[in-house]
Amino acid sequence: MFLKKEIFKSVVENVPLVSIDLVVENMKSQFLLGKRINKPAQGYWFVPGGRVMKGESLEEGFLRIALSELGEDVTLQDSKFLGVFEHFYKDSMFDNSISTHYVALAYHIQISSEFIFLPLKEQHLAYQWKTKSDLSCDNDCHEYTKNYIKTLN
Repeated sequence: MFLKKEIFKSVVENVPLVSIDLVVENMKSQFLLGKRINKPAQGYWFVPGGRVMKGESLEEGFLRIALSELGEDVTLQDSKFLGVFEHFYKDSMFDNSISTHYVALAYHIQISSEFIFLPLKEQHLAYQWKTKSDLSCDNDCHEYTKNYIKTLN
């Protein structure tokens, strides 16, 4: 359940958010990146992901996020847990004076096709597939995304 704007603003100001990030890799060893529309990380290429809601299990959150971000039914069992990461941003979806703190749970998903339905205009302006070496030197790829990819062997 999404919170009313004013309540969520108070949460962002005072509490870390828990999120699930999806490190999606295709058979060509390319990773899926979306160009972020919203703050934080606005304008950067970032992996798909989203917040876990109160009362939602990690498995339920994973399913919801995968469906909304990838248009695919992917289960937690279809992924490999990469670890817990902390993300600190100086801004938030509300304004530049409120910082955002995420405790991000990262999962690696390998898919057989690069042709999946990718919803546009809500969170991402565009998508691209990039190899590990290409994204490592891309200044528009967010450092937190690069950190996820570095954990993969």
